[in-house]
Amino acid sequence: MTRKEGFSHAPRGKYAPVCAKGEFLVGVIGLEHGHIYGMCNGLIEAGATVAMVWDPDQAKVEAFRRQFPEAVPARCEEEILESKAIKLIASAAIPDQRGKLGIEAMLHGKDYFCDKPPFVSLQELQEAREVAQKTGRKFAVYYSERIHVEAAVYAEELIRQGAIGRVIHVMGWGPHRLSPEKRPSWFFDKKRYGGILVDLGCHQIEQILYFSGARRGEIVCSRVANYYHREYPDFEDYGDAMVSCDNGVAGYFRVDWFTPDGLSNWGDGRLIILGTDGYIELRKYLDVASDPEGDHVIMVNHEGEYHYKVAGKIGYPFFGRLIRDCLEGTENAMSQEHTFHVAELALIAQEKAIRLE
Repeated sequence: MTRKEGFSHAPRGKYAPVCAKGEFLVGVIGLEHGHIYGMCNGLIEAGATVAMVWDPDQAKVEAFRRQFPEAVPARCEEEILESKAIKLIASAAIPDQRGKLGIEAMLHGKDYFCDKPPFVSLQELQEAREVAQKTGRKFAVYYSERIHVEAAVYAEELIRQGAIGRVIHVMGWGPHRLSPEKRPSWFFDKKRYGGILVDLGCHQIEQILYFSGARRGEIVCSRVANYYHREYPDFEDYGDAMVSCDNGVAGYFRVDWFTPDGLSNWGDGRLIILGTDGYIELRKYLDVASDPEGDHVIMVNHEGEYHYKVAGKIGYPFFGRLIRDCLEGTENAMSQEHTFHVAELALIAQEKAIRLE
């Protein structure tokens, strides 16, 4: 893993199994994005076994198996879908393939866990909703900027304790480094990646809804632009949006592809959560010009000023909860409605976006 490139960002945590060895087998279909490594790290640390893998690119399969040697290469994706032993399909296929694959997984009696964004159209989302309801299977999404960041997990605990009072505003920044020479052609095709508010904005919408405690949200306004990368006319390098939540909380986020080369990390992702009695700032991946390690939680409330460095101390409970949810039919990791509603708002934001020139 290199800290310079977001597409190879794959956090590692502590081994904390929630199931017996061999009880929860995972089949991987689609290795187009490096996030699959982080997804599998989290699942394995929670006790899962990555048992099978398939991708049309044999080189990607070989690279994957160097890190996950237990994964047996499948002859085709149908072999994994039809396996009686596989309980969960994990995928980082091209975004416009993820929704369809999830539907196939659920129809084959399997739960599904894919990289974000899960859909590039509202029609795909509606079809997946209907199949999930009909089959009772789970369609989970790797909203990694919350579930795979220890600072975000700790912020959740502080908010639960009432450390900043009632949350009234959530504001997120999601800058990324582009590295265009290392990106596949589909990455610049809006029909395939969905647009910047779908691709990156879904992370921020998920955090706004989650930390606000809201069930529903509404896109008040949204904007996109291609300010600099005109050689890719179908690409967007900037986006932002305002969100109103059903419990009165306000939200705003900005995403972009303008991380400068001088930054030691792939993106200075931050989140500020304002409450009636204080605020929390998350410096997720580094503290610029001060500390190259991430997971900084900065809090100010009526009692004082606090700076918590939580890297390696909190863990990633989402993955264990997801495994138990799949085995027991519960919804402790993330509710299905939350998962789908986040994707829905990202698609609506993209559809409504004003084009800045």
